Amino acid sequence: MHRVYDFVRRHPTGSDTFWGVVLLSVALLDLSMVDRYNPGWIGVPLSVGFSIVVALRRRMPEQMLLLTAVLALVQLVAGIQTYPGDFAMLVIIYTVAAHDAARWARRLALVAGIVAAPVSQLVWPPPGDVSIAARVFLVVILVVPFVLAWVLGDSNRTRRAYFAQLEERALQLEKEREAQAKVAVAAERARIARELHDVVAHNVSVMVVQADGAAYVLDVAPDQAKKALETISTTGRQALAEMRRLLGVLRTNDGPDGDEYVPQPDVGQIEDLVEQVRKAGTTVDFRIEGTPRPLPSGVELTAYRIVQEALTNTRKHGGPQVGASVRLVYFDDGLGLLVEDDGRGASHELYEDGGADGKGHGLIGMRERVGMVGGTLDAGPRPGGGFRISALLPLKPA
Repeated sequence: MHRVYDFVRRHPTGSDTFWGVVLLSVALLDLSMVDRYNPGWIGVPLSVGFSIVVALRRRMPEQMLLLTAVLALVQLVAGIQTYPGDFAMLVIIYTVAAHDAARWARRLALVAGIVAAPVSQLVWPPPGDVSIAARVFLVVILVVPFVLAWVLGDSNRTRRAYFAQLEERALQLEKEREAQAKVAVAAERARIARELHDVVAHNVSVMVVQADGAAYVLDVAPDQAKKALETISTTGRQALAEMRRLLGVLRTNDGPDGDEYVPQPDVGQIEDLVEQVRKAGTTVDFRIEGTPRPLPSGVELTAYRIVQEALTNTRKHGGPQVGASVRLVYFDDGLGLLVEDDGRGASHELYEDGGADGKGHGLIGMRERVGMVGGTLDAGPRPGGGFRISALLPLKPA
């Protein structure tokens, strides 16, 4: 049964043609009762026309409705009373109302269905002495099938349109979910890229500076070379610890030590960061203004990463004998950061465009971090030489 239904759905015109042939056979058989109708030769083309209406009703609903109207007029003129071929009228009224036919066609079908029964009763009144009330009741009974066919067709059309709208909405929601998933993936990739850049760039730059210094003084000052190697070792362990923390965030929590990750850096560790940079050979003046207090974790991490990246840029672009200063200012509604150096500074392309060769992504990462907590950041050269980075991190994100 399911296969038959699928076949009918795939071949609607073939199915309608089959029922058109059946209707033609029944109509011609009924017309053969000459004593009842006495239709003459006109009954045959009339029946063929009604069968064509049934066969092509879904391919050309408006045209078949007009053809039905013409056939009905011919039937009236020929004096052929109601017979099985008239069933095509019910079929085409239902089809026009059920499918996306033109509005005029749906209205014409409804009006024709309401008018057909009264007209037939006027042309062919019932035999015998029948009261007017009985005739009116009979007309109402005959009108009901036509109106019911139109109502059922219109209801099916509305239901199909509703289901199509639901399918379209479901498809739109699926596309929106895919787009949101892509945005979330891109945001997560950007976050991981920022973390990797901050961890690798800072610690590796310290290790490179210390390694160069150790190689330079290895023969003339072994003690200083040993100190540089110890700094490299300490910095490498810190880098590994932060990398472990970052990878721990990406790893599923399915092991016995799943929760034992290294805590995220905060404002309290900025002093250790400054001390690490001092050991690498850069003079840094560090000051805290205001009353220190606990801050949201996002603000704490952002502040640490900004200072870390700023000092890394100082070592990379400031040149030899560069000095830097770090200021942390606690306001009532936020935290202010100011990192300055007296070195050569960075090129315009690095702090404005992010660089065309992979450089300058640290400043891009700073702006992204500050934007995530609703803060503001300003980076650029100082009037008297060197470079300045200032940021304001509010306690409540905008």
